[in-house]
Amino acid sequence: MTMPPATAAPPDIGRQGNYAGGVTRLVAFAADVGASWGIFTLALGGINFAVNLVTGKQFKFQDWQWLALAAVVIWEFVYFAYQWSLAGKTIGMAVLGIRVVATDGESITPRQAVVRTIALPLSFLLLGLGFIGILLNKDRHALHDRLAKTVVVYSWDARAARLRWLAKQETNTPV
Repeated sequence: MTMPPATAAPPDIGRQGNYAGGVTRLVAFAADVGASWGIFTLALGGINFAVNLVTGKQFKFQDWQWLALAAVVIWEFVYFAYQWSLAGKTIGMAVLGIRVVATDGESITPRQAVVRTIALPLSFLLLGLGFIGILLNKDRHALHDRLAKTVVVYSWDARAARLRWLAKQETNTPV
């Protein structure tokens, strides 16, 4: 009795739509902190250059600490809220293949993006306990996700990998 040729099972083509894990979210946040601080630092350098060009004097941000603090807070708010409301993801999230969606799976509204941005510091201010839900809950909600009624999911498109696998199966040649 001969056995029919075994066909390979389709590969795991991705985790699109699944809740994003804690490590992925942490790395994306770290990338966002680096990106936002890099952009902010470049902007401060541009302001310093413009002031120096116009007045001939160096602008020292150490003399304007309250203004610098307000600028950082406003910048971080704009950085996160704008990107979340526009595309549901920040630079770091795009690199890691995750995005923020509403709990029903739809794109988040600008209001949800603003609520999530305002609530994000609360997760830190509660000694990090606002993030414990990412590790313990099956839907991986942090405090700011619960308040904004959002979730973070993997978003890369797995269709291309599936099509490559199907093409390989049809031709039996490596793609």
